[in-house]
Amino acid sequence: MGTLDFGVLFRHSDRFIEGFWNTIQVSVIALVGSFVLGAILAIFRISPIKPLNWFGTAFVEFIRNIPLLLVVFFFYLGLPALGITLDGFVSGTLGLTIYTAVFIAEAIRAGIQTVPRGQLEAARSSGLSYVQAMNLVILPQAIKIVLPSIGNQFINLVKNSSILAVVAGMDLMYFADLVNSDTFQPLSVYTIVALLYLVLTLPLSFLVHYMERRFGQSDAEARKPKGKPKKNKPTGQVTM
Repeated sequence: MGTLDFGVLFRHSDRFIEGFWNTIQVSVIALVGSFVLGAILAIFRISPIKPLNWFGTAFVEFIRNIPLLLVVFFFYLGLPALGITLDGFVSGTLGLTIYTAVFIAEAIRAGIQTVPRGQLEAARSSGLSYVQAMNLVILPQAIKIVLPSIGNQFINLVKNSSILAVVAGMDLMYFADLVNSDTFQPLSVYTIVALLYLVLTLPLSFLVHYMERRFGQSDAEARKPKGKPKKNKPTGQVTM
């Protein structure tokens, strides 16, 4: 029990593989969903339409100030009281998506506010609607600015996917608990799980850093003056 035995991984490879694959599925679905929902909520929060602004603000402030577990329990235990039953995988994925989305919304909102307002006004004056101006002009710039923050939220999302184990969501942590109950080797089992999570989070971290450097280089190149400065030719003296 007190020594590392990586043979557990091979003896229970079917469970670890299934849990690892389910964790990837949850992470990808929640990553895409939270980004889309977060962008929508960010637009709501700065929208000049008061009902949308109020809804976005209330939703973000409510969700981000309660534990993730309560959000997951709402879908897993609360909805059945209304006649809607969801399994642990779906409940956990929905809860993880919504919970992460509010933090992404705050990051994108901060990025939008750093973009000069004149760009939005210029886009509107050129004939674009508010939504088109946000999607085509403002959001791309805002996301580049807050990319490190969004990347950190995506990494947290992968780690937070372990919440599915609480609602029998068939994720990596859920199957690790099953293996541990059969083998009574918690040190080996959870060390393996930690390494498997690193397999998911480290490439994502490197990708975020790479994209951050690329965007930084492209911005630096865009700010460089193009072409060589012209030299003024000396004018000769006019003799009479």
